[in-house]
Amino acid sequence: MLMATLVGGLVLGGTYALVAMGLTIQYGIARTMNLAYGETMIAASFAAYLIHNTLGVSPVLGLAIIAPAGFVFGWLVYGILLRPLVARSKNIASLEINSILATFGLLFVIQGVMLVVFGGNYISYNYLNFGIEVLGVRVAANRLLVLFLAFVIGGGLFLLLTRTRWGTALRAVAVNPAAAPLVGIDANRAARFAFALGGALAASGGVVVSMYQTFTASSGVVFTMKALIVVIMGGVGNLAGALCAGLILGLSETLVATYISPGLTMAAVYIIFLGILLWRPSGLFGKVGK
Repeated sequence: MLMATLVGGLVLGGTYALVAMGLTIQYGIARTMNLAYGETMIAASFAAYLIHNTLGVSPVLGLAIIAPAGFVFGWLVYGILLRPLVARSKNIASLEINSILATFGLLFVIQGVMLVVFGGNYISYNYLNFGIEVLGVRVAANRLLVLFLAFVIGGGLFLLLTRTRWGTALRAVAVNPAAAPLVGIDANRAARFAFALGGALAASGGVVVSMYQTFTASSGVVFTMKALIVVIMGGVGNLAGALCAGLILGLSETLVATYISPGLTMAAVYIIFLGILLWRPSGLFGKVGK
């Protein structure tokens, strides 16, 4: 029982971590808070559903189409909607407020389109829904695949940002966007690329979620909220923090739902969230201001 609960918690935590990584890149580098992040995810979930049910294509192969589409969508959203806000915002605080208001409107646009096209019913599809024996516990194959994909995508992104020149440039913009141009880095281009990369990760997270969870056109708000909690818990802009916080969140939800009550999962999440903020206001891996 305990082993099955832990495996389920790791799968859920890995999903949360993957989802939050895109948001932490968007906010940490582009300095924009994207409240339509969850809707981008759910749109990708519907795309995976359509590709699997109509074309018979595996959602894993569908990632090769959906993730680049998420990148292009993020690129266009930043260029059309957010770039003018960046140009006229006097400081980072005003940019954050303007981006929240703009993406809040975008949230309802995307959600409204999905409601018109797909309706408000819960949707799911059958993919690798059979059990595999792991450490004496029978676990659904789709959940194991989700855990594998979360760590591969998250680990690959972490290595890309920490071991390449391109990643170093993005991290430089995250640390000091004003000083980045002094060393030849185009901060605006880096911010737009980071926002688009976050869109690709949101799309990847949506495909992963669709493999083993039901979803509706209005489910995006929940994922945006969970991603925000993970981002703040781990430390804004910190990928390792997002991974750690995502696993903590997933494990705590699963343990509380199994051994106490499913109705108390959100209460447990917020208790842990508030406890970490009281202990470390900058997050688990965030830098403490002096």
